[in-house]
Amino acid sequence: MTQSPPVPRQFLLDLYASAVAAVSPAKCLPAFLPTPPSTGRTLVIGAGKGAAAMAHTVEQHWPGELSGLVVTRYGHGAGCRRIEVVEAAHPVPDEAGRQAAARMLQLVQGLSADDLVLCLISGGGSSLLALPGEGITLEQKQAINKALLRSGAAIGEMNCVRKHLSAIKGGRLALACAPARVVTLLISDVPGDEPGVIASGPTLADPTTCAEALAVLDKYAIAVPDSVRVHLQSGAGETPKPGDARFARNEHHIIATAQHALEAAAATAEAAGVPAYILSDGIEGEARDIALMHAALARQVASRGQPFQRPCVLISGGETTVTVRGSGRGGRNAEFLLSLAVALDGAADIHAIACDTDGIDGSEDNAGALLQPDSLARAAALGMRAKTLLENNDGYGFFSALDDLVVSGPTRTNVNDFRAILIC
Repeated sequence: MTQSPPVPRQFLLDLYASAVAAVSPAKCLPAFLPTPPSTGRTLVIGAGKGAAAMAHTVEQHWPGELSGLVVTRYGHGAGCRRIEVVEAAHPVPDEAGRQAAARMLQLVQGLSADDLVLCLISGGGSSLLALPGEGITLEQKQAINKALLRSGAAIGEMNCVRKHLSAIKGGRLALACAPARVVTLLISDVPGDEPGVIASGPTLADPTTCAEALAVLDKYAIAVPDSVRVHLQSGAGETPKPGDARFARNEHHIIATAQHALEAAAATAEAAGVPAYILSDGIEGEARDIALMHAALARQVASRGQPFQRPCVLISGGETTVTVRGSGRGGRNAEFLLSLAVALDGAADIHAIACDTDGIDGSEDNAGALLQPDSLARAAALGMRAKTLLENNDGYGFFSALDDLVVSGPTRTNVNDFRAILIC
């Protein structure tokens, strides 16, 4: 029996829901739990947008005694009973995150070689574990973080700087746990799934250097106080490196990635009778520029049947960036879609969705948005010019006026951007 064509809006929302479900802690984490120690205690620590849900899953599946502390973003908590959950600010750190990081360092003091530290890390942990290095204030870190977020720097570049201005990231948390064994479970939100980049690698040895952190600040012309520059130039901010014997007993496992999410969405599309093609799980670059590439490919499929025949859906992930030039509202997914709308110029039979898998696009209250062939026409009828809003970085304003925002609420996981373009 021939399947009826899907309703584009619901079809795309279903793909997003499938992607998120595939990388939820409840689904991904249990298989990676280590064996409890035979004599020592088990301490759980962690940070990130998925940390509370990860802790809750550990509580449900752990056979022995358990205690600990994790920090997550405001509104991303979970009902843990044995592991304390603290909520703090993201993407710009606050005092709650600083205090949580300090308490975490205190909590791991005095452990023995018989003890196990289970560290639960997901995207967002870098901002949530906000403990500045010696001689650096929280206010200075906040200012540098804001500047990095507005600069268009890639996540690896931002986390290189964060590691070298921190007292807990870049492997320092693992050193504080020694001689206990540390097992780190990670949900990856970074293109390439490099473990040490996720949440700035608090329990993993760091190959980057203070000199590289300085180079990032100079590359994006980010002014820093003299104390910060001295901290980096003197080597006081240097992190423990690969090969350090203190990491020898530790291990880490990536339990969920963007590729897992994309594959789940592709399977949902295929089940609905729509061929799905995964373009990449690690696309980086300016959101508005990445949109131009996607638009060109979608047009080629629609008009030439190359490289794929219609109907089909093109799926991609990764982490784009936005260099903020205007004063509008909107995260990178809304920016991507608004640029895509301008590039497609109302092309028939092309629909799209772009959402962050954590349920929050940047710092807004939406996960992302939906684009339809008539989006530009409906916007024009409301007196809006898409190009003008794009120049003002106001993707949120554009899609909000059309009632096309996707509002999922916190998903309590995070493998970054999810994009799907349906060519009917």
